[in-house]
Amino acid sequence: MKTFVLIPGPWMGAWAWEPVARRLRGYGHRALPVTLPGLSRADTDVSAVGLDTHVGTVLALLEAEDLHDVVVVGHSYSGIVAGQVADRAFHRVTRTVFVEGFLPHHGKSMLHAFPERQHAAELRLIADNNGRWPPPDAQVVAEGQGLSLRQARQMTERFVGHPGRTIAEPAVLTRPLEQQRATYVICSLEHFGGRIADDVRAMRGLPNWRFETLDTGHWPMISAPARLAEVLHRTAG
Repeated sequence: MKTFVLIPGPWMGAWAWEPVARRLRGYGHRALPVTLPGLSRADTDVSAVGLDTHVGTVLALLEAEDLHDVVVVGHSYSGIVAGQVADRAFHRVTRTVFVEGFLPHHGKSMLHAFPERQHAAELRLIADNNGRWPPPDAQVVAEGQGLSLRQARQMTERFVGHPGRTIAEPAVLTRPLEQQRATYVICSLEHFGGRIADDVRAMRGLPNWRFETLDTGHWPMISAPARLAEVLHRTAG
C-alpha cells in the first residue's frame, strides 16, 4: 500500500481528484487529494499566496500526518509544486508523478514555458483580475480533450481564478530534477503530432524516470479516471 498525495492543477480543488482517489482506495492505497490555498473560493484575497505557499502547504501535510513512502502527484501547474515537494522532502517521497505536468526548473516560473508574448499577456490578465489567473470557459476546456461539453461545463462551474503569483514566481530546487524518481504521464490528445515539451523529452532514457501514455486529453482525472488510477497503481508497484 502506498500513500498518494494528489495535487490538482490550476483553477481546481481536491474535488477534481475524487474520481481517481476512490479508485486508488479500491486498490488498497491511501489517497489524499488537497485543495491549495486560494482555490477554495473566488472571493478571497490571494495577494499573499505565492508558489512557496503552495509547496509549503503540501510539505506541512506530509509532516502533520507523518507520511512516508509517499507518491506525490501533480497535474499541469502542480507538477511544479510536486517536484519541489519531492526535492525538499526526499526522505518522505518515494516517487513524483507528473500528470501532463509542468516541470520545475530552478530559477524559472511556470510562465517561462510560454512564448514571451503570451507570458506578458498572462501577466496582464492576472493584473486585470485582482491577482488571479482567470480560468478558461467550457468550450476551450472541452475542445479536443476527450471531454463532453457537459463534463467541461460541470468542471468550469467549479473553477476558481488561480492565484497569479504562483505561476509567475520561480521554482527553487536544491538538487537536479533528473535525480528524482519520477513518472511522467503523457495525455496523447494534448500533443499534436506526438510532440512533447523539450524539457520533458530530455528526461526520456534516464533510469529513474518512467513514461506512461494515456489516450485522452489534458484532464484525465475527469475524462479517464479509471485508466489514470490504474497507471498510478502500477507506478506504486
